[in-house]
Amino acid sequence: MMDEKFLKLESLRPEIAIVVGTRPGIVKFAPIIHALRNRALAHFVIHTGQHYSPNMDSQFFEDLELPASDYRLEGVADKTTHGGQTAAMLDGIERILMERRPQLVLMGGDANTNLAGALAARKLGIHVGHLEAGERCYDWQVSEEHNRRIIDHISDYLFTTSQKTGEYLNREAVQGKVVETGNTVVDASYQHLEIALCRYGDSIRQQLPPRSYAIMTTHREETVDYPERLRGMLAGAERVAKELSIRVVFLAHPRTQKRFREFELADWACNLAGVELRDGVGYLEFLALLAGARLVMTDSGGVQQEACIHRIPCITMNETTEWTETVEIGANRLVGTDPERISVGATEALRAKVDWQVPFGDGHAKEVAR
Repeated sequence: MMDEKFLKLESLRPEIAIVVGTRPGIVKFAPIIHALRNRALAHFVIHTGQHYSPNMDSQFFEDLELPASDYRLEGVADKTTHGGQTAAMLDGIERILMERRPQLVLMGGDANTNLAGALAARKLGIHVGHLEAGERCYDWQVSEEHNRRIIDHISDYLFTTSQKTGEYLNREAVQGKVVETGNTVVDASYQHLEIALCRYGDSIRQQLPPRSYAIMTTHREETVDYPERLRGMLAGAERVAKELSIRVVFLAHPRTQKRFREFELADWACNLAGVELRDGVGYLEFLALLAGARLVMTDSGGVQQEACIHRIPCITMNETTEWTETVEIGANRLVGTDPERISVGATEALRAKVDWQVPFGDGHAKEVAR
């Protein structure tokens, strides 16, 4: 009955709903989906369309050897506010859950997609599982911080990447069961690196000799949505290229490119000395680029993780990070958006030893499935 607001336990079916909607979410869930398939555990995938472009999305699913999502919501990416976007996803996910009635809804990370999935399941009385639970940056200006806190406190199963994140959750007295499973991004990175190098390695090496370049990515609203911060990151990239004699390959996210136009920075961004502006790329091509990079410059949590996993020095152009372990072991440096700090941080990163122990475990998608 579509007028039900709370599903009875006995009406639920023994299957798992997986909610994705952003490219980092698809990456971290790829090994879990494969593990569920190997164990013959019934599941289906809902794609909320939060980050949706036909070419990029189909490429991601193909690169990760995933079948197309079972459901995809329409029009979500057109919403321009957090409220509008989250409401559209909440409504769409709820309708699907009421039709399918799974016993568990699993989401991972801290995007609006995951908040909508968790709220829809919680309101219907379906169990909620949160991958990457307990990550904290303690910065209320970061919208993802709001999301991850809410999700953790309404989840039944909290899958953490480390002992530290489990301690955060215990300190906050969450109601659900905390299970340390490691980070499934490790699975995804290691599993797909060889494929990435086979497919893209030769062409990348012809354009970019190994260790001759830095990769730069930006997309977060607390950085790119402010003209002075975006300008600072661009100026910082130019300083890094000049002072360190390194080519900066800027993989510009669609959101960042939109802000270039809005802030009238497009022409300037295209003519920065030593900075090569490119469109964003698929996951495998990104992995191949990362493998040959000398430095990573980013505001992305996912990219910070991948740089750490593959032992590429990273500077984070933000004041905080939820991946504090990467800073503590010397794999990552917080430099904000000031050009001088970016340059100094890059210099320090390149001078430091690249001998850290990856703090995310060996990859545990099978453990999550179990």
